[in-house]
Amino acid sequence: MPAAANVPVVVEVAVDSVAGALAAVAAGAHRLELCQGLELGGLTPSVGLVEAVSAAVPVPVFAMLRPRAGDFLYDEREFAVLQRDAERCVAAGARGLVSGFLRNDGTLNRARLRALRDLVPHVALTCHRAFDLCVDAFAALDTLAELAWTRVLTSGQAATAPAGAAQIAACVARAPAKLAVMCGAGVRADNVAALVAATGVREVHLSATVWQPSAMAFRRPGVPMGATLPKDEYVRRCTDSVMVAAVVANLRTAPRTGQP
Repeated sequence: MPAAANVPVVVEVAVDSVAGALAAVAAGAHRLELCQGLELGGLTPSVGLVEAVSAAVPVPVFAMLRPRAGDFLYDEREFAVLQRDAERCVAAGARGLVSGFLRNDGTLNRARLRALRDLVPHVALTCHRAFDLCVDAFAALDTLAELAWTRVLTSGQAATAPAGAAQIAACVARAPAKLAVMCGAGVRADNVAALVAATGVREVHLSATVWQPSAMAFRRPGVPMGATLPKDEYVRRCTDSVMVAAVVANLRTAPRTGQP
């Protein structure tokens, strides 16, 4: 599908710091998706980060709403946290929010999509790549349009946008004008023009990630600060109460060697 002539393509960049935001805007980004934990696919940023980035750049800042890594099947408490974060991110300067919710059958969670739209009725809402894990992309598009969400980010339900280009083009053809389709995942300088031409999207998304060595002169080997990342989105970190209870029980029965 050819792209519309003479219509500029919006470039959205996912960032996780003030430095990253400034670098992206200096390079020409039109909009920022602000996250923490980009290596996990993006998590909700702190209110302080939203405030700092919103104050530092002249372009719209959209805050990610994702309370944890892993799947997008949230329980009631997780969704309650997400709603609180939504209100605070908007108050901190976010001009849009990025989120998505699934039911365990692979359909979008209509009730939660509606609840977030009702909570922030005048804020732009992007459905992130939870869309790419939906069982039926076209039904999901119809739901998002019906509930007045603003856009959807998609790789065409493939590992990368180039691999899913045909599906992205089909989504562009299916979506009403009020629902923008933005492609992301694997978008680079050497493929972006072909992607826009092949799909008809008018918005593209990338993180432009590079790994920079730490400036630390002293380095302590063999003391990692985190666990190995999960192998996919269908496993997530949880707190094991049995493990905690075992540690507590063992401490209670251990000989006392000093004051707590």
